[in-house]
Amino acid sequence: MTTLWTSTELLAATGGALAAELAVTGVSIDSRNIAPGDIFIALRDQRDGHEFVADALARGAVAAMVDHQPSGGVDATKLLMVRDTLAGLTALGAAGRARAAARVVGVTGSVGKTTTKEMLRVALAAFGTTHTSAASHNNHWGVPLTLARLPRDAAFAVVEMGMNNRGEIAPLSRLARPDVGIITSIGTAHIGNLGSQAAIAVEKGDIIAGIAPGGTAILPADSAFLPELTTRARDAGLQVMTHGEAEGADARLLSYQLSAVGGDAEIMLAGQRLHLHLTAPGRHVALNACAVLATVKALGLTPDIAANALADFTAGAGRGALRRIAVAGGEALLIDDSYNASVASVRAGLAVLAAQPATRRIFAFGDMLELGAEGPAQHADLAADAAQHSDLVFCCGPLSTHLFEALPATQRGGHFPDSTSLAPVLRAALKPGDAVLVKGSLGSHMGVIIKALTAGEQVS
Repeated sequence: MTTLWTSTELLAATGGALAAELAVTGVSIDSRNIAPGDIFIALRDQRDGHEFVADALARGAVAAMVDHQPSGGVDATKLLMVRDTLAGLTALGAAGRARAAARVVGVTGSVGKTTTKEMLRVALAAFGTTHTSAASHNNHWGVPLTLARLPRDAAFAVVEMGMNNRGEIAPLSRLARPDVGIITSIGTAHIGNLGSQAAIAVEKGDIIAGIAPGGTAILPADSAFLPELTTRARDAGLQVMTHGEAEGADARLLSYQLSAVGGDAEIMLAGQRLHLHLTAPGRHVALNACAVLATVKALGLTPDIAANALADFTAGAGRGALRRIAVAGGEALLIDDSYNASVASVRAGLAVLAAQPATRRIFAFGDMLELGAEGPAQHADLAADAAQHSDLVFCCGPLSTHLFEALPATQRGGHFPDSTSLAPVLRAALKPGDAVLVKGSLGSHMGVIIKALTAGEQVS
């Protein structure tokens, strides 16, 4: 395998101490997923990663980054000793970015970050080797990890940036130094932490702080905060492109026809009309495609090639994936949108559910979290959408009570304290021909329901 880091480079990047001469081919923070040739970074989270150094080395890691001697009698020559492992990882990420020839795209926003990142992965791969953040590695350790893994020969890199609190986006953007920075949307996710949608707009706009001089900010044309974001970008010496449905958007969605398994979109990109056939269903996917095509244009690439490539994009697990599952007497359709939830993404998911040619359309909904005082009202506001687009609704968590109680009695499948208690009831309630949408915030643990519906029973 290609060497990602040599001993000399590790020492130069981190300022640490390492006795052995070695070649690293990968970077890992999870001892369970070690590949031979990895360096294991002993971070602290719910557990101290130093507890797993011996296991990581036994599984094939060639070295471990540590800030104190771990237990287990490990080979000291394989330890890269640094002052602090998170700081060491961040330094390694900065070095990975500094040496990279890749053109870097940063992605943030209230909704659609990961989907946009994955769509960029597909689109940019048509032009060259593309490196992207794994899963949702978009925080203070995920961004440096992504950059530390950036291959020397990559032509493009896509770095997702998320936040929960004020002051988190700017340092991530300064670390990644994107050539193009995207804000997908300005919503109300994490409003309980930031206090207002205006504060969220300011925080998301902090991606501008790290965009390379002369780079491009790609901003949401449909947002009320577009004027402020545009001013910030131009004051920073950046080019500005916009995406969305608003008249005048540089990448504008003109029309979208939703089907059960995809959709067809017409997008006007800087005067060029493009047709996209998308196998992932949902108007929100077409809107994400606008941001992707604007990025392609900003990078000086050919939009037609990217548009054709996007036909191969499919929604990932937890993010709208369509899966056939076995139920008593036949099959049902599972729409696995369980990874996270906001008002906008719930409405988008319900629209996909409504498009399914099902006998019954069932909505399994868990609480949307980090909404603060607005939580009850935002849940209640979704009741009309749930009533319109589904036949039966199951809810779990205290906040979802506000949606559940606003539904007509005939549409109330049941309300449960948590996903663990809902899972077996929902599984038993499904019938052949049903379509079920599972949606909720990560902290609502809707993955428990997905496991219950698919364990040993998934058809496709």
